Amino acid sequence: MADKTEQGAMHIDVKLVRELAEMLDATNLTEIEVEDGDRKIRVARTQQVQAASYAAPVMAPAAAPAPAATPVESSAPAAPDTAGAIKSPMVGTCYLKPEPDAPLFVKVGDSVKAGQTLLIVEAMKVMNPITAPAAGTVKALLVENGQPVEYDQPLIVIG
Repeated sequence: MADKTEQGAMHIDVKLVRELAEMLDATNLTEIEVEDGDRKIRVARTQQVQAASYAAPVMAPAAAPAPAATPVESSAPAAPDTAGAIKSPMVGTCYLKPEPDAPLFVKVGDSVKAGQTLLIVEAMKVMNPITAPAAGTVKALLVENGQPVEYDQPLIVIG
């Protein structure tokens, strides 16, 4: 019986765990899992790191409306721009590029076709393309690349 207990006990390869943790840092992944037969080793970043990354950007959008509301002349044109805005269908992170080194999907002044991808909202590790409901011209981008967005938040104006 003692032999079965020793055989069933998992012997952790500390060096492998450290290498996996270093790999997380190097690749900016949030978790990695290695499987070898019946053994599995999963290394994941703590929730505190993710919460901190969301806490700082959330303050930026709160500060942004204050300067826009202060100048009376600037707030008048801003209201019509957001009236026909395409809004976020979910809470997530907005990406204006398909990849970090790629150009923007669209920029102000671009003509777009119905169904064309305008940006992506990432929610729970799923990339959700936000597409143009109709053909038109990009009038305004109301978010920045990598910015957290809320449900129903205006993202882009197509006219």
